[in-house]
Amino acid sequence: MRYLTYKSGEGNRLGSLQKGYILDVARVAGFGDMLELIKAGPEVWARVAVELQAVNIEELTKKGEAIPYQEQLLVAPLSHPPKNIICLGRNYDREYYKNAEEKIAARGEVDKPPEFPVYFSKPATTIVGPFDPIPLDPQITRQLDWEAELGVIIGVGGRRIRHEQAMQHVFGYTVLNDLTARDLQFRHGQWFKGKGLDASCPMGPVIVTPDELPAPLHIPIRLRLNGVIKQDGNTGQLIFDIPTIIADLSQTMTLEPGDIISTGTPDGMGHFRKPPEYLQVGDLMETEIEGIGLLRNKIMLDTAGG
Repeated sequence: MRYLTYKSGEGNRLGSLQKGYILDVARVAGFGDMLELIKAGPEVWARVAVELQAVNIEELTKKGEAIPYQEQLLVAPLSHPPKNIICLGRNYDREYYKNAEEKIAARGEVDKPPEFPVYFSKPATTIVGPFDPIPLDPQITRQLDWEAELGVIIGVGGRRIRHEQAMQHVFGYTVLNDLTARDLQFRHGQWFKGKGLDASCPMGPVIVTPDELPAPLHIPIRLRLNGVIKQDGNTGQLIFDIPTIIADLSQTMTLEPGDIISTGTPDGMGHFRKPPEYLQVGDLMETEIEGIGLLRNKIMLDTAGG
């Protein structure tokens, strides 16, 4: 299934994307909120999927329970997760990097992948929709950078989850962009502030359930800036794969339904290019993962400061 959250006259609603139409899940299956559906558990997910697949879209359209898909209706599919977004750094295989030694040296890192996962987080206030503008205040940062990432949505919570059972805890996958103010990130000696800017995590356009994607997950992930490819990787390049991440995190942290894990970004970030490149007002980013979807976000001047 492909779930999304969309704007309606009754507020934001849970939808299912099928054959170019958004189906109102509340009217078809009784769930009007993404987190509510996730918390309901696997047996309910299976029932809802059967009910949604059995509908007559033409009849639902006549009753106002299905509408043609329109990008401008979409908001972030899950805007209020139980925790901060859990993120991973340095999680793509260096063997796939071009000019790897040069880029590793530029980061000041040792010439080998990390032995253990590197974690940080982004607050929920960073989350915006898949087609929303991204505000940029040059007085705050002049080094806003892009990071295309695969997001994993936890469906079944747990603690000390075994590696071989980890995938049973996944509700679905989405596309994220972990926008980062590099000057803030390095100035403060930790990652939270530079990665915690409001509206710095576009997300969506949908959450895709695992049955619609290959297993293990091995799909292209790309970022284009003004039509030019800047990142071009594959989720199969993860150093720490999804079962490993879930098992490792849950050794010390209870994972909850609706938790979002952002799994890291492939090579091609602006800060590590020669010369470095940063986002500017007017730039258009397209963040895409094959089989899931595309984010399209324009950088706009932030005029909200006082």
